[in-house]
Amino acid sequence: MEEEKGKGNERWTGAITNLTEMSSNLESLQKILLKKAVFVDEETFARASLTAEQARTIKVLQQRVETLERELDAAITAAAHARSEKRQAEAAQKAAELRAQDVTKELENTTKVFELHMEELRAKQEEIAKRDNDIKLLEAIIQTLGGKESQS
Repeated sequence: MEEEKGKGNERWTGAITNLTEMSSNLESLQKILLKKAVFVDEETFARASLTAEQARTIKVLQQRVETLERELDAAITAAAHARSEKRQAEAAQKAAELRAQDVTKELENTTKVFELHMEELRAKQEEIAKRDNDIKLLEAIIQTLGGKESQS
């Protein structure tokens, strides 16, 4: 029991020594702060506070400007991309229109050729019909002459 009391006293003694050293250190810090501290009047402090606030505001505004610049760059890039797509679409439309014109011309030419062939076919049909009539006439003449020969 006596040993425990002795150890407890040693602890208290150590703790008190630590507190005394801490107190001494705090006093030393206080003296250093008093020597190095700068005291200013209210007007100077207000100006310094205003300057610090303005500096923070400037930093925030500068960050906003940088953000807006990035957004503007993105918008410019998007607009350039859209213009490029528009030019490509216009070129594709022009190519399609030219192809449609070519197909229309080809169709018109085919129609003209078809009309010429139809006219030629009609002319041949008329010629065939005329020859057919001539053949029938000749057959009738032959039959008539043939009938007279058999009667004679």
